[in-house]
Amino acid sequence: MKALVCVQPGQIRVEERPRPVRGAGGVLLRMRRAGICGTDYHIYGGRHPFLEYPRLIGHELAGEVVEAPEDSGLAVGQVVTVNPYIACGTCRACRRGKPNCCARISVLGVHADGGMCEWLSVPVGAVVDAAGLSLDQAAMVEFLAIGAHAVRRSGLSAGDEAVIVGAGPIGIAVALFARIAGAGRIVLVDTRGPRLAYARDHLGLGEGVVADDALGETLAAMTGGEMFDHVFDATGNIHAMRAGLNWVAHGGTYTLVGVCKDELVFADPEFHKRETTLIASRNALSVDFDHVIASIRSGAIPTDAIATHRLSLDDAPRRLPELIAQADSVLKAIVTIA
Repeated sequence: MKALVCVQPGQIRVEERPRPVRGAGGVLLRMRRAGICGTDYHIYGGRHPFLEYPRLIGHELAGEVVEAPEDSGLAVGQVVTVNPYIACGTCRACRRGKPNCCARISVLGVHADGGMCEWLSVPVGAVVDAAGLSLDQAAMVEFLAIGAHAVRRSGLSAGDEAVIVGAGPIGIAVALFARIAGAGRIVLVDTRGPRLAYARDHLGLGEGVVADDALGETLAAMTGGEMFDHVFDATGNIHAMRAGLNWVAHGGTYTLVGVCKDELVFADPEFHKRETTLIASRNALSVDFDHVIASIRSGAIPTDAIATHRLSLDDAPRRLPELIAQADSVLKAIVTIA
């Protein structure tokens, strides 16, 4: 079968690999779509902290069931997405219902080979029914679930004011689910003006601020100096992550969705005087997948506007560097596998 493999930083190619065989308790999928996300760009750029090369990438997945256990409730030909966070089921986090941060987690496309290939075998528990969704929509569920999880983790309530730093796919996902949760105000911050304009014109996310040297003054002026109940960082940039504490109102919450290799350091007086709640948000849970699928079905998520670029598996090695270079205009690129 064809598989997209990042051999080492800056080198990616389509390889021929053996077609997987369904194991006991597994489901064999014919892969149809895969989204390209920031994780894949970081893998290509050599910036991912949890990865070893070579790696078959891809964890935003949509496929059709080919073989499944008789008692699984899955039908041949059924459209599904995949929860790519394969947990051990026995560690403390798993026992407490938090498999998204399992101590021995194996994320497809990161710790283990992923699904940007023609066939994939996964545990039955990783398969999520995507009935009523198109293949493109099913491939968007995972990254949207990260945003939904971050908003749920934050405790954002109706009427709260939020600023989301980073208007890439994850930041947009956070903004969309903050809107669904009833946020009274949502402000997007990004260094790229075209991203903010796209979010305004096509996604209805009207307030955007270009990050520059006057960002602090701008955000203060927008809030009468009080700043925001919730700050979400979706940049994975250490400088932005350090600065984000400054945008948190007294008594507010700072949720870190992005991840980077560096040490994150705050000035304790600033952190302490706000009685800041600091939250890390990692991956997502099944309840978040369910929330995303229901939101897509209801029309609350403008998926047609989110999918800005499409390419084939064979074209991916050539197109991936182009997509990185066109970051101003790329929100979500979807790979057609078959």
